[in-house]
Amino acid sequence: MGQKIHPYGLRLGITKKWKSDWFSEKKAPEYVKEDYEIRRLIKERYRGAGIAKVSIERPTEQSVSLVIYAARPGIIIGKGGQEIDSFQRELESKFKRKVKISIKEIDSPDLEAVLVSEDIAARLMNRIPAARAMKEVMQRVMTHGARGVKIRCSGRIGGAEIARSMEVKTGRVPLQTIRADIDYGQAEALTKYGLIGIKVWLYRGDIYRKRGGEARGAVSSQAAKV
Repeated sequence: MGQKIHPYGLRLGITKKWKSDWFSEKKAPEYVKEDYEIRRLIKERYRGAGIAKVSIERPTEQSVSLVIYAARPGIIIGKGGQEIDSFQRELESKFKRKVKISIKEIDSPDLEAVLVSEDIAARLMNRIPAARAMKEVMQRVMTHGARGVKIRCSGRIGGAEIARSMEVKTGRVPLQTIRADIDYGQAEALTKYGLIGIKVWLYRGDIYRKRGGEARGAVSSQAAKV
């Protein structure tokens, strides 16, 4: 069947939480644009930090709380916390709000689809063949506990005159199962032939909820059957 919806959006409010946690009818356009700018600045400034996601909360109209999930938090914090303090002052000056930044380290970077897609993009820009890059990354991800992964590259792969898509898949990737913990990420590789888009679907297990509605977290498909 066709894939016409974002895997995260399909599960939003059920097994996934909002990445921007605020509500305002009057200032929604302003806040959405501001959230986009904040995420763009963080991504551009800390490319080597392995940033998986940025959660944004707005307790009041004049304050913003950021939680940055990174594989290498030391790059963001800097020596003695100087880098993060400097970036905080820069955000406060730009957006005229009080900014609070928290850093959380990712335990398993190989199980974050965004970081996996960026890894493949980096390999393609280093002129590694697409098929080899995808298979090597796929094997590493499965070794670290993924239940299934699907990777697709599209563009002028290998310098071909006509753009095409190449896909590799292993394990199970149940995209239409709501309780399935599907992590999705995409990246772009800027090669001398043009842009190559990379999409990654990563299946990490199933999420079951208690009777009170609280999620118990992802468990393996084998454990769920028991």
